[in-house]
Amino acid sequence: MKYLLATTNKAKIRYYGTKLKDKGIDIVTLNDLNINVDVDENGKNPIENAIIKATAYNNLSNMATIALDEGLFLENVPDNVQPGTHVRHVNGKRLNDKEMIEYYIALVNKYGKNGKLPGYFLKGVAVVNGDDIFTFEYKANREFTNQQSNVIDEGYPLASIQIIQPIGKFKSELTEDEEKETMDIEQKDIFDFILNTITTLEQKEIKKLTR
Repeated sequence: MKYLLATTNKAKIRYYGTKLKDKGIDIVTLNDLNINVDVDENGKNPIENAIIKATAYNNLSNMATIALDEGLFLENVPDNVQPGTHVRHVNGKRLNDKEMIEYYIALVNKYGKNGKLPGYFLKGVAVVNGDDIFTFEYKANREFTNQQSNVIDEGYPLASIQIIQPIGKFKSELTEDEEKETMDIEQKDIFDFILNTITTLEQKEIKKLTR
């Protein structure tokens, strides 16, 4: 079976798409299918948004669809300023990469201590194939800084102000080996969920064909 990774975000395609392909999963993207429909992500949390995206693109592509969404929550930041599921949108405006970096550095300066501000990403994952809907939620701790790396990961600009422990480097500067030592371990539960879900879906398809 082929699986649609429902994102146009280059950073997500690079990380999740490449890792899944390395694990033997036949992944295609929205660009591969020339799908350029924007989905209204009006869920209350990352799981709801992931389900909304996966369901919409599953209907459009008639292909089992994997969607990811995330919310950002920062310590000591008032509720009315918390990014939540609107990580890139502020006061109704969609920020570009440069504007995002500037905005979040300002939050670090205002609410952080010694140029650092801890928080976490709440990640929601959904795999949808027709009536089958599988979901998973994961919390990833982060530390943001008011210093910026010169390396900007297109589509994921906050990687240039995130310090990844215990290496102590900006996320955008991690080498492939350092990524394996940190991010791959952190994301293992997400990949296990996706792979287990794919196994379940493919077993169902086999049963259908052998009836």
